[in-house]
Amino acid sequence: MPHLTKLFQHVRWSSALVQALSLSVITFCVVLPLCCHQLLYSYFFIRSFYLDSVSEKVLEENFKHGQDALLFWQSKNATALHAFANVSHRPQLLVVVISVRRSNGQDFHYLLQVMQRLSSLVGACGARPCAEVLVCDVESGPLENKDVRLLQPHFQVIRRSQQNAHKPVNMFEKEKRDYVFCIRKAWSIAKPQHVLVLEDDALPRADFFPVINNLLSRGFASDTLYIKLYHPERLQRYWNPEPYRLLEWVGIGWVGATILLLLGRFWNPWSFTFTFSGLHFLFLTLYVMGVVELLGRHYLLEARRLSPQLYAVSPATECCTPAMLFPGTASLRAARYLDASFCVKGYAKDMVLYKMARTIPGERSHSIEPNLVAHIGSYSSVRPNPSRPKVL
Repeated sequence: MPHLTKLFQHVRWSSALVQALSLSVITFCVVLPLCCHQLLYSYFFIRSFYLDSVSEKVLEENFKHGQDALLFWQSKNATALHAFANVSHRPQLLVVVISVRRSNGQDFHYLLQVMQRLSSLVGACGARPCAEVLVCDVESGPLENKDVRLLQPHFQVIRRSQQNAHKPVNMFEKEKRDYVFCIRKAWSIAKPQHVLVLEDDALPRADFFPVINNLLSRGFASDTLYIKLYHPERLQRYWNPEPYRLLEWVGIGWVGATILLLLGRFWNPWSFTFTFSGLHFLFLTLYVMGVVELLGRHYLLEARRLSPQLYAVSPATECCTPAMLFPGTASLRAARYLDASFCVKGYAKDMVLYKMARTIPGERSHSIEPNLVAHIGSYSSVRPNPSRPKVL
């Protein structure tokens, strides 16, 4: 009994410790699991329960959007888009959409979805279009890319014929050569001030062009090889080898801890005894860091969509290349670097560009967050596909 009495006295004396443990248990073992178990990019997402249903829902919605896009381009509503049929000389921004026929998922019509969205966004810019758009068809097989044929009356199309396409050793090298061809051919046609390359399953978001214009107006843009506009959501977590994210993570912890301590002075219904002491501040910093990481950094990044100025610019990450902005003549330098490398599995064109930007003196590369495009291509054009792809 004397030992129990001493223990209870110690617990009462160290009430801040008890409160910290209680707060942690309630938050990380009760509240977050209950609130986040269906959030796809949260640590608490229950894959075994929800992944199949979420994947099916995404596929069904994407299929519907693809069929809607097909009907749009087959209808008379598309006849008003003949203004995009020829790109002008020296446009400020040229958007090059690279497309290849997919052996799987053709009914999803990714290219038609992307071009419908682009036509809507460009058309909303007013009398002066915010970009010129062309399609680069790199299908070199015996079968035709039917979606490109449907778009040909509305957009200028460039093709890499079978005679001009060298037979590659592997799909990753072919993908790289097609990328280089499209960049150089598009440049020779329009000689644009800036080039933006989209793969045919990169769907632009509503604020696509305002953010692009804001990026190009910033000082760093003239001194960069490329700006990545997409990074897979599952790789956007703080617990990541990217050092700048660790600084952001700690900064959010400091800010969050400060807000909690200030809030506790005016509203404290649970009678917490936390103060601005070093130990209490450290605990609350780690507490906030744990909450935002387990919740999912992806969801915090969405708040930046309130304004183009709020999009974060950071050093580029390795993966991937669905949407790449090349300021000035940087696209030609990128094509030259890609030409000098041979791509294989594990060393595709994204890795080549990332390596060149890090090793060549004077070259830099950047990424923006959150993503400016949605990657809708559940069915890959370069990798084997399951019958029903999963979103993770």
